[in-house]
Formats: sequence, C-alpha cells, structure tokens
Amino acid sequence: MSDTGSTARARWSARAAFLLAAATAAVPVLFAGLLGTIALLMVAIGCAVITLAALYWFLSRRGVLRWLSLALVVAAPLVALVMFVRERLLWVVLLTGLLALAAVFCARAALRKAPAEGAAEPLAPAPRRPFLIMNPRSGGGKVGRFDLRRKAEQLGAEVALLDGPTDVAALARAAVARGADLLGVAGGDGTQALVAGVAAEHDLPFLVISAGTRNHFAMDLGLDRADPAAGLDALRDGTELRVDLGRINGLPFVNNASFGVYAEIVRSPAYRDDKAATVLRLLPDLLAGDTANRLVAHIGDTSVEGPQAVLVSNNPYGTTDLAGLSRRDRLDRGALGAVTLSVSGTRDAIGLIRGAHSTGLIQTTAPEVVVDAAAARIPVGVDGESLQLDTPVRCVIEPGALRVRVPRSRPGTRAAAPRVDWTRLRELASGRG
Repeated sequence: MSDTGSTARARWSARAAFLLAAATAAVPVLFAGLLGTIALLMVAIGCAVITLAALYWFLSRRGVLRWLSLALVVAAPLVALVMFVRERLLWVVLLTGLLALAAVFCARAALRKAPAEGAAEPLAPAPRRPFLIMNPRSGGGKVGRFDLRRKAEQLGAEVALLDGPTDVAALARAAVARGADLLGVAGGDGTQALVAGVAAEHDLPFLVISAGTRNHFAMDLGLDRADPAAGLDALRDGTELRVDLGRINGLPFVNNASFGVYAEIVRSPAYRDDKAATVLRLLPDLLAGDTANRLVAHIGDTSVEGPQAVLVSNNPYGTTDLAGLSRRDRLDRGALGAVTLSVSGTRDAIGLIRGAHSTGLIQTTAPEVVVDAAAARIPVGVDGESLQLDTPVRCVIEPGALRVRVPRSRPGTRAAAPRVDWTRLRELASGRG
C-alpha cells in the first residue's frame, strides 16, 4: 500500500473513532435521559469498584471473609444486571459498550503504523555444521509429533535429544568446540535462553524452533508457532536478525524475569500438583508483605520500596500488557522493560482501575534494573524457570548481542496495540497528522 493510501485510511479511521465516541456518549442520553445516564454511570462505576475490592479481599484474606468476598464478586455484577433489566436499560448498556469498543478499535487502527515495505530480506549463508538441541518432552511432545529430529538431520544438522537433567549450556559449548557454526533449540524458553547465551558468547547464529508450550520468544520473532518444523527452513532459506539479550546476575534470558508474588508461588513444591490451592494459600501472606523477601527495585534513577511484584523484560511489552503474557513489537530497542505492582490495601487495589495513572503501578524502561532484599537469596522466575539468586539481583540489557537466524518466509510480527492518544487522533482526523 502507498503512503498516500495508508494516510487516507488512517484519517478515515480517526474520523470513524470520533463519530463512534460521540455515539457512545449520545446513546445513553437519547434513550435513558440525562438523569438516567448519570444513574447508569454511577451503577457501573460502583459495580466495578465493589467487584475489584471484593476480589482483592478474596485473594488477601482467609476463612469466612474470603468466601463472603467471593460471593460479593459474583453478586455485585448480578445486582447491576437486574437493575438494568428492571429499568429496561440493558440494551442501552450493551449498545453503548459495543460502540465504545468500536471507537477504540478504529482509534488504534488509525494510530497503528503500517508495516514497512521494502526489499526482501537478504539470504544468509547456510551453516555448514549446525547443532540443534531438542527436548522431546517440551510442548507435550512436539519434537516427536512434528518429526523434528529426522527433518533437521535431513538438512545436515547434528541433533542432541535431551534425556533427563542435562547441562544444556555445556552441551552447546562442547558442540562449538567441535566446530559447530550454528546453535539451535527445539524446546522451552528457559532452554533457549541458556543456549542463546552460548551463541552470543561465540557470536554464532541462533536458531529458534517453537517446540515449547508458549514459545513467547518465537512469537516475538514472527515465527509460526503452530508449525515448529517451519523454523527449520532457516537452515536453507534463512536471514539473520540482531536482537538484544537480557542478563540477570550474568545468566541470559530472552523473555523476562519475575520477582515477588509469582516467583514465591512458583517455587512452592506444591505448586505443580495443585496450582489453584497453592496460590490461594500463599497469596494472603505475600500481598500483606509477610515475607523476609521484601523487595526494593532500583529502575534507573527510580527506587520502588516494597512492591509485591516486579517484572523485568528483555525489551518492553505493550502498555496494555502488564504481566508479560502478550508480545513485544521490538526486540532491538536496547532497553529493559520494567513493571512494578504495589498494593498495600483495598484503596490501592481500587486505584488500579486507573491503570498507568495508579501510584501502585509503574511501567517504564531502563538499561539496568537492580532488585534487592534483606535476604541473601531470593526466588526469581527466569523465562519460566524457578531459580534462587543472590541479592542484589542485577538485570542488564546487551543490545544486539544475539544473532538470530529465522526463515525468510514467516508470519511476521504484529505491532502492539498503540495507546489511544486523542490529541494525535484529532490531528489525523483533521488532515494535519
């Protein structure tokens, strides 16, 4: 699509967003009246506040109060629903919600940058002695289900299948000593990070095969997670990307490191057998700060005292993704993403409705993040693996440290949803943007 066509589409999307936003405001007034609209807003806001407060009580309390809070979580929305039905306003609420969603959709479509068009990515020289490590248990047995070993060996790769606990970094270094000129992994993100660290040390290309359960790193590289075998195409028709690599106390990570509530829960021996019961048992103490591992996060020039959770990522996630569950639109910004969550009571929990404007939520970037605690060692979740690390824990970013080999033909990455900036949107709609 030409620049003129992209600009015209963005302009009309911006205008549609304003029209839909106006309709969102007008529909309740037209069909419920001004007083009815104010009542609708009061009921909706009150319901949201009560539900969030009750949910916090459910997670942070034990005994009878916990289950009473759960009943309130269910009852508050039902009470609002019954009120809307009795006043014959439910359809107004639903229509207003749909219009609001459509307005946000059009606004983001207008603000999202069009994918760059240009020459095809250059073909990288084929490796002569590629070495791949495959975990047959990852992703429910994707290595066997997609016949990855046979396909890789047909393309000239040496394949090592993991059988039980193995030092994968040592295995990769031994392959390099034998002359391997490419390292790759078909497994989880934790295994990929360890081998990626070895590849970065020796400035060798690294191949990602999406044979794990979630494959977040593969997703952010634009690989086809539904077809792990497609990643092997990079051995014969591949190109190279330069991406950043995170380090935590010297250990590599490709996705993120989590501190606090999540790391404490995951390290519990009971977590794997009964996740829900373990979370409910541990959360009250963790949210109350009843732990020796009270954290202090130093993010650039900012210090955060006593956060319940800290997430440090290799490049930032989108502003709407605070838990690192979605995607990063770039892996080469040369900055760590940092999110801290501090909830000391019900008021802070309700304040999270304000999102990024809440004092209990900080989301920023920095070249270095240091997390300290009174304890000599604290639990940390690193790319899904539970580790115990010495304090202070230092996270840094190594810009462009990793050469990643990917197929030239791949689904590609989708830009993270942009924040809706109405000032910028007005400029687009008026033709000045």
